[in-house]
Amino acid sequence: MAFVRRLLAAVSWRDLLSRRCRVCGDPVPPGPDGRASATADWPPRGLCPACAKSLSPRRGGFCPRCGAMEADPADDPDLCAACLLEPRPFSALAFHAPYGGLLRDMILAFKFGERPQYGAVLRDLFLLAFERAAARGVREGGTAPATPHAPVAPIAPIAPDVVIPVPLYPRRLAWRGFNQSLELARPLARKYGWPVDAQALSRIRDTRPQSTLSGRLRRENIRGAFAADPARVRGKTALLTDDVMTTGATVEAAARALLAAGASRVDVLVLAR
Repeated sequence: MAFVRRLLAAVSWRDLLSRRCRVCGDPVPPGPDGRASATADWPPRGLCPACAKSLSPRRGGFCPRCGAMEADPADDPDLCAACLLEPRPFSALAFHAPYGGLLRDMILAFKFGERPQYGAVLRDLFLLAFERAAARGVREGGTAPATPHAPVAPIAPIAPDVVIPVPLYPRRLAWRGFNQSLELARPLARKYGWPVDAQALSRIRDTRPQSTLSGRLRRENIRGAFAADPARVRGKTALLTDDVMTTGATVEAAARALLAAGASRVDVLVLAR
């Protein structure tokens, strides 16, 4: 008991009552609803001001079809010239923030098992990214301008018939022990009652890690790597999920496989672009 009294005397009531950041462990100053400097949708509960700033979402200055970013994040989301001229195999892309800094470190630490506790925060960011994009689509009427090369199509993800994670090759899945694309998607699907089908899309070739290749080689590496089950996707709108999109080669190949199997529409949701 004497040890406990000395321990309590050494810790201030402020420290005892403060919450700790879910990322760095620093105290989180309480706001009016238990969050630090909370706005309508940011930050999620349990982030200190520094981590909230480092993980803040990208709200503008990007193409809502492919995620290509402009210099000014204050600009409204707008279709890029490449997407106007040549449609992507997916209709819309939602992402939380650019791939870099603290977000990159957390994704890598979660994916390779160094910090599994980061998974809860990353899943929250994943859910918020979809909801932010869907809300933007509702506000803006949900359509892109018609052009001779790009038909009218919603520029934000819509409520899907099925959520489909980008699969790992069986040998890599066995080595890692889990598919991060599936783990990120589960809370979102659970919240809205959408089915998750991890068998609808298969990785049929054991490709080299995309991170080790240049853009052109990535497309060659991933070509023909996926196959979709028509019985599971025909006539359905699919939300394709992954942790990171860089060149887009992986999600484009996966989306093409889903469309070839009869999916009516594919949207993409990733944590980082």
